Amino acid sequence: MPKFSSKRRVNHSASEMFDLVADVERYPEFVPLCSALKVRQRMAKPDGTEVLVADMTVSFKLVRESFTSRVTLDRANLKILVEYLQGPFSNLENRWTFEPKGEGVCDVGFFLAYEFKSRMLAMLMGSMFDAAFARFSAAFEKRADVIYGRPKLAQT
Repeated sequence: MPKFSSKRRVNHSASEMFDLVADVERYPEFVPLCSALKVRQRMAKPDGTEVLVADMTVSFKLVRESFTSRVTLDRANLKILVEYLQGPFSNLENRWTFEPKGEGVCDVGFFLAYEFKSRMLAMLMGSMFDAAFARFSAAFEKRADVIYGRPKLAQT
């Protein structure tokens, strides 16, 4: 099963980055391959987490696939868990972590493991998915610069 993980230090706070990743409705504006995203359901849980059920459509050339996932937003622990519900995958696991590293600085962790149900789809989309996921972290960091402003370099 293909896996991808990265950890990047970014010049934005952990709460800012959490909010940016949690704003799933905006993904079509900047996330590689994401052509549409619709939240079907949103609910607050007694433990303080928020759970979304969302449909995401990914497109590349003539291939267009949609899948449904459950997204658990754990603001207290600065973690986001994405669980696959239905679509073209046999398995999809995605986790985000946001670790404060100082004022206005955090480490953003991203993990993804996936496997397509269809061998044909895996051949068509596999290498392109790998390339796109490698650019995910950078896309979110660039979006943070647009939303929150470019961090100022410390002056001596």
